[in-house]
Amino acid sequence: MSAPDVPVPLPTSGRKWSGDGPVKLSIVMAAYNEERTIKTAIDAVLAHEYPCAMELIVVDDGSSDRTPLLLAQHAHPSVTTYRHSRNLGKGAALLTAGRLATGTHILPFDADLEYSPDDIPRLLEPVLQGRCDVVYGARLFGLNTVYQSYRYALGNELMTLVANVIFDAHLADMHTCLKLIPLSLFRSLHLHSRGFGLDTEITASLLRLGIRPFEVPVSYYSRSHAEGKKISWQDALTCFRILGKVRLMRRDRVGLSGAAPRAHVLAHPMTKPTMDPLSHWAPGRHDVRRPSGR
Repeated sequence: MSAPDVPVPLPTSGRKWSGDGPVKLSIVMAAYNEERTIKTAIDAVLAHEYPCAMELIVVDDGSSDRTPLLLAQHAHPSVTTYRHSRNLGKGAALLTAGRLATGTHILPFDADLEYSPDDIPRLLEPVLQGRCDVVYGARLFGLNTVYQSYRYALGNELMTLVANVIFDAHLADMHTCLKLIPLSLFRSLHLHSRGFGLDTEITASLLRLGIRPFEVPVSYYSRSHAEGKKISWQDALTCFRILGKVRLMRRDRVGLSGAAPRAHVLAHPMTKPTMDPLSHWAPGRHDVRRPSGR
């Protein structure tokens, strides 16, 4: 008789920052003049079943189109909406969402539907298996992806290469939107970028602290500037500057790589976390709508 199959344990670095308790996913969505896609994006996220509890936090970054109206009309027990009275930048909107999040992990998701919520459950698998705590959804050039511009694809590959060289890492896609990060770790990072540079600053900070994300392939369908894409070549220059700046910083100036599990989770929706990610800028007036009973 043949011996019964014995499950082989998976290599693991463990859930260092989120602990061994139940996982709750906080999907955060920054929106600026996204009236064409915001409702569809929210509905698409909510239509999926997830292997853990989840919440969706949508931050309207001072939109001047119908985005605020559409958000006001959207009521769901899992959705929290928040509005900046003026446009502060995508990075500022994500920092605001990070302050409002109540989960164990945070995951940015763009309101323009360039990414698919179909990939979110697969990002959660390594965390739920206890293999790791930080997971990136990597766009692999030429595989389940559509780029409207070769220059944008090449620019991302070039910046990823620079990051890999200066931090001695091996990422496939440093600028993916889909970055699944423990909330306590996210809040421990000393983040300052208010625009698209926050994307770079998050990855650079993690790499500077010696953290290497677990990468999972995801699909991607980019939009053109005519369809509302807002990033420009000036943002690329900012990203290179941020990479150099973070690389030259002392690690203790970047963040707390040993953040205790759930040490910074909010006790109340509007209570400031211990390491307040918004403490270095004033958001001005804002409106927040949380579902009843939360």
